[in-house]
Amino acid sequence: MLRRIHLDAVGGVAGDMFVAAMLDAHPGETDGALAAVRAAGLPQSVDLRVVAHQDHTLTGTRFEVALPAENGGEDVTPFSDLRARLADAELTAGTQARTQDIFARLAAAEGAVHGVGAEEVTFHEVGAWDSIADIVAAAHLIEQSGAARWSVSSLPMGAGTVKTAHGDLPLPAPAVVELLKGFSLHDDGRKGERVTPTGAAILAHLSPEQGAVYGPERLSECGIGFGTKVFAGISNVLRVLEFESAGAAIAEDQVAVLRFEVDDQSPEDLAVGLDNLRALDGVLDVVQSPAFGKKGRITAQVQILTRMHAREAAIAACFTETTTLGLRWEISRRAILERQHADGVKLVTRPSGVTTAKAEIDRAAAGGGGHAGRMARRRASEDAALDGKDDDD
Repeated sequence: MLRRIHLDAVGGVAGDMFVAAMLDAHPGETDGALAAVRAAGLPQSVDLRVVAHQDHTLTGTRFEVALPAENGGEDVTPFSDLRARLADAELTAGTQARTQDIFARLAAAEGAVHGVGAEEVTFHEVGAWDSIADIVAAAHLIEQSGAARWSVSSLPMGAGTVKTAHGDLPLPAPAVVELLKGFSLHDDGRKGERVTPTGAAILAHLSPEQGAVYGPERLSECGIGFGTKVFAGISNVLRVLEFESAGAAIAEDQVAVLRFEVDDQSPEDLAVGLDNLRALDGVLDVVQSPAFGKKGRITAQVQILTRMHAREAAIAACFTETTTLGLRWEISRRAILERQHADGVKLVTRPSGVTTAKAEIDRAAAGGGGHAGRMARRRASEDAALDGKDDDD
């Protein structure tokens, strides 16, 4: 079974809302999540509560972190200290890695906003124990989820300002804007903070799919997590929908297709330029083919596939790396099979239920024996990956 977890940002996304929604869907994970937070050093004076909640429209769960009365919430925590403190925590390797990544993304976003390096960032609100509890619990639940992939709805922008240690900031908060680059947002006309920095960092860590069209799936679980804010006319909840798909997972998404021809650039230089295009973040494929252009000239036809968020950067790079003076682009839908990677081998389950394997040639290149040796090493890697998949089933 392949599992997909969809985040439906009805009211928005915050760290406590994510944890609450996941625990609402899987209440049996409550003890493990709370234990992970305690292992991260949460003082016993800080009370953790997972409580049922309803707003006269929906019923779900809230995740509450009750700080002691003497806690002023004004602690300033350098990122380096926070990272070292968490590194010493007795967390599982997976939870530890996810926790560190979420905080690192926050530090990078805050550093970009304030014009300093990530190591120089000091956390105010995010460094408080309630945010640490949210992130560690979220990392534990993500690790335990076993989801093959995540998806997310369009996110509400919100409007107005929010009070922070840096003063009043516009919404969405600048750090949130940094973290949500590439995500789809919309304005539903409601003011207030809809996506918090912690919620945005969790989303950035998950890198969920957006706008994909999925084949038939079985809805297996649903969870509703409440936030602390109240918005007129809508429940402030994050809804988790979990789906299971047997056999091959065929998804659809959208890509940008760029096309142009070049007849006045040397093959050697064009090859370098196209390699630079291939290396761009978000570029999926670069293909060139020969053709005859105007005046009988031999022309290179170039086609580039990019993810939607990378389209503008890829277009600019085409004009930088090649001599073309114009290009054509369009949005194209594509159907894709779910891929899994095992030690350098790509595993794909076909619609017929047959699983095929393809080893990267770079792994087979090391060693002697010429072509026969490379093919033998490739087959051995593929057979080992297929045997390992059978053992996991």
